[in-house]
Amino acid sequence: MSTATMPSAAPAPAGLGTLAAVRAVFSLEMKQRLRSRGWYILLAVWFVVIGVVSALTALNSATDGPQGPVLYELIVGFVLFFGLLLAPALSANAINGDRSAGTLAILQVTLLRPGQILAGKWLASWVASLGFLVASVPFLIWGLALGGVRPLSAVVAVVMLAVELGVVCAIGVGVSTLANRPLFSIVVTYMLVALLSLGTLIGFGLSLTLVQGTVKASSIDYRDELTADEAFWVCTGDVVEVPAVHTERVAWLLAANPFVIVADAIPHSESDSSEAGYQPTGVMQGISSLVRMAQAGPEYSQPCVEGQPQTVEPATFPIWPLGLVIQLAVAGLLLALARRRLVTPVRRLAAGTRIA
Repeated sequence: MSTATMPSAAPAPAGLGTLAAVRAVFSLEMKQRLRSRGWYILLAVWFVVIGVVSALTALNSATDGPQGPVLYELIVGFVLFFGLLLAPALSANAINGDRSAGTLAILQVTLLRPGQILAGKWLASWVASLGFLVASVPFLIWGLALGGVRPLSAVVAVVMLAVELGVVCAIGVGVSTLANRPLFSIVVTYMLVALLSLGTLIGFGLSLTLVQGTVKASSIDYRDELTADEAFWVCTGDVVEVPAVHTERVAWLLAANPFVIVADAIPHSESDSSEAGYQPTGVMQGISSLVRMAQAGPEYSQPCVEGQPQTVEPATFPIWPLGLVIQLAVAGLLLALARRRLVTPVRRLAAGTRIA
């Protein structure tokens, strides 16, 4: 008696390897971007603007002392500023732009997974934005060649600039997936970047009214003649309660600011003070110093706390890791929601959405 054999079920189609799939999406996206003249025009304008800023800074810098720190950190600040303006435009229409053109569905019906599509789109946007950073490298090398900048500081600055561009591109790709219209997603991405850059400053400034308090301190009397081991002032009089702003309680609001993250991550070298007691610093070192002062609170702003001269800067911890974690959490949340939006079959579509 023969036994009928049931035909085995056909195996489910296997997806592409993660690296191969991301590489395929990245290659397609980069080919489309490189065909556009707009990217090259923006790159040329970027190069000219950074060159003009660098030349004017070098001409107007003081002749005494190394000019490298001032020029280098100013270029880093301008690259970050312009990068925050360009990255949303390069990433915030990556998904809904294809959806409007009817080409996104072609990728969705292949073996590509939603996460692989997002990764390829994000990587292409990040590489496109890194092109502007690469165009700025000659001017960064110029500032490095003028002296006064440690190679480690230069490397960290470039790495942190690249990281910030990557975070903004991730935010842009996530918003692009969640929004239906490219223009709306670009505006929302710019608003999120403004929230990180300006909103943190506004929030910190407004919160200062909530942390008004007092601190015990005495009066200050400046010395007329100084020796090598004496402070510029002495504390006199009784220790009394004086008004103070406890900025250390709200300094964390500045952590997610892109300029604070880059400035605080760069290891700054201590330079020698001039005869007038002025210590020249670059713009990024100035931002880092102001943030550290805010972290210290009245302990640093009041020179005679508890009747003792505060001649040594208080120990504070780097704030940039906290800010980077906040930015990555925002970008990760948007990408997680975006991945769910790309899952097929789509159960619900917005009115007017084009499939193919």
